[in-house]
Amino acid sequence: MRKHLVRVLFLLASSLLFVSSVYAEMKLDYGAAFRLRQEIWDNPVTLNTLNRSTSGADRNFLRLRTSLWGKADFSNDFGAYLKLTNEAKWYGFGPYKPNTPRNNDNFDEDELVIDNMYVDVKNLFGSVDLRIGRQDFLGAYGEGFLIMDGTPGDGSRTFYFNAARANVKVSPNFNFDLTYIADPKTDIYLPNLHTGTKKQLTGSNEQAFVFYGRAKMANLAVEPYYIYKTEKALGANPKLKLNTIGARAVYSIDAWKVGAEYAHQFGEYDGGRDRTANGGYIFVSRKYDAVTWKPEFDLRYVYLSGDNPDTAKNETWDPLFARNPYWNELIIYTLITETAKDGGPIPGYWTNMEILKASVKLNFTPATNLALAYQYLWAPKHTAGLPTAMFTNDGRNRGHLPTAILSHKFSKNVDGMVQLEYFIPGNFYADGADNAIFFRWQLQVRL
Repeated sequence: MRKHLVRVLFLLASSLLFVSSVYAEMKLDYGAAFRLRQEIWDNPVTLNTLNRSTSGADRNFLRLRTSLWGKADFSNDFGAYLKLTNEAKWYGFGPYKPNTPRNNDNFDEDELVIDNMYVDVKNLFGSVDLRIGRQDFLGAYGEGFLIMDGTPGDGSRTFYFNAARANVKVSPNFNFDLTYIADPKTDIYLPNLHTGTKKQLTGSNEQAFVFYGRAKMANLAVEPYYIYKTEKALGANPKLKLNTIGARAVYSIDAWKVGAEYAHQFGEYDGGRDRTANGGYIFVSRKYDAVTWKPEFDLRYVYLSGDNPDTAKNETWDPLFARNPYWNELIIYTLITETAKDGGPIPGYWTNMEILKASVKLNFTPATNLALAYQYLWAPKHTAGLPTAMFTNDGRNRGHLPTAILSHKFSKNVDGMVQLEYFIPGNFYADGADNAIFFRWQLQVRL
């Protein structure tokens, strides 16, 4: 595999030298980034209800993510981008130990992966921008309610999608994307430098076609979309073909914002079993720039349907490509056991969830801010007899979750943060369920 990776990099370098001889005005840019994190998990996976000897064990470990990137603009309308990433982990604090080729070693070297590799072609036919290859969609599709992370299985190491994306500019106030996505369970498209088996990136082999529109009308922004996704057979579930149709709308006036997003899902598994679901959120937010610490508040309600055990259909909400820490970090781990039959064991399979969230952000200085939030969570449906001791299978109160994130920017290239989340489980979980804690600090350097 090392030879394959070297060959790919050599081919890229050779191609770059060749193209640079053709495009005399080529512009090159490059850089590096390093992120150091320590994470401490206390009961977030099982709430101390199950045997925690393996994946559910408490953790206290370091994450060391390193990225190198290079960009070449051959002209105003043609360019290329390459990014390599590795996120090694050190588990010396215990008690969890990784399942690595060297089981007695606290250090997991991880893989060296091609994180991004794409080509940009702009202004085709005067109105089309095309990006083909491995790319991130962070911030591209609204809040990321359905499209955010193409590789949820590796945490926040990478977010990429293997995709072809065309943005069509119809007018100054309307454009739309046509996007094709092909994300395999483990990477099959580009070589990795790794030890042992390749990391699982998502629940199953997934493909999708996306139409995503963006329209602006005075203070109103509306984003309609249609997503067709297929998920290969997963566990006892056969192949799923799922349609998602919805829209996001945000109205802004002065310092106020009011917004909502709603989507309906319908499709079926091979064999004929129907799957249908509904999900969305509504929010109101405001900024007070003239007040001390420039506070910002956000109040929102989230609904994601759950399966009704009294019907033959599966009404479980499918988060598509948004299995990431959307509303919080801690709950994504409690969902692993709950949703294994639907899309696991990948964290963040948001479903059967209602959230009432109130948050405030205090900007002490231009470089320092504190984000505080309280979330009350419950389930639209009780669980349908999940075969573990973690759930009561009749309660619907998930519990309470206060969170805090303190962020500081030390300089143009250096920033850091401290994050704490504390979960108090309700009667959705077994009587013996304990409170859970997620703690993280982070230091990030960009060059």
